[in-house]
Amino acid sequence: MAALRVILAEDDVLLREGLSSLLDRSGFNVVGQVGDAAELLELVRREVPELVVVDIRMPPTQTTEGLEAAREIRQELPDTGILVLSAHTDVEHAMELLAGGRGVGYLLKSRVSDVAEFIDTLERIAKGGSVVDPALVQELVSARRRNDPLAVLSARERDVLALMAEGRSNAGLARRLWITEGTVEKHVRSILSKLSLPETDDDHRRVLAVLTFLETR
Repeated sequence: MAALRVILAEDDVLLREGLSSLLDRSGFNVVGQVGDAAELLELVRREVPELVVVDIRMPPTQTTEGLEAAREIRQELPDTGILVLSAHTDVEHAMELLAGGRGVGYLLKSRVSDVAEFIDTLERIAKGGSVVDPALVQELVSARRRNDPLAVLSARERDVLALMAEGRSNAGLARRLWITEGTVEKHVRSILSKLSLPETDDDHRRVLAVLTFLETR
């Protein structure tokens, strides 16, 4: 298989070069590096990569240029996977990103130090998965609200839904929880039923369940 083509957008040159070196050693093909959102959009339109890794805050204002660029890329190139990196957990921005559908991820920069996990995240996004940083999931879990639609779920079902929010597959859930895939499937069916997410041809029920989870934390 051809190496996945990746573009890096990060204004910290040392971090950007480090990521580029890491991805090169891990079998990815880094086809470009940029330091601001305008350059990113220009390069992405020219190269049409399989993956884009972008910092959420970029020049000139260091606010949400990266997120806004990611939104444009998703609209123009829906098949390009996008991983947004952030120095801090930001629930609102993470929610906005995840609402974009498949092939997206939100990861804290500190997570990059775990090379195996970082590479696994990129590969899952490239395959169409959605990945949420575990630290963000834990922050959302701890910030409970009074009217919790998840109150109907059992403790085990909440565990399953939290791992679903990290982008885990049924096989990944089974390994993490030390249960069979069949048991995971039963839990997932129960979660979708209790959250009143009926089967349709258009809606991604697992994504809707994850969004319900995130919105209520």
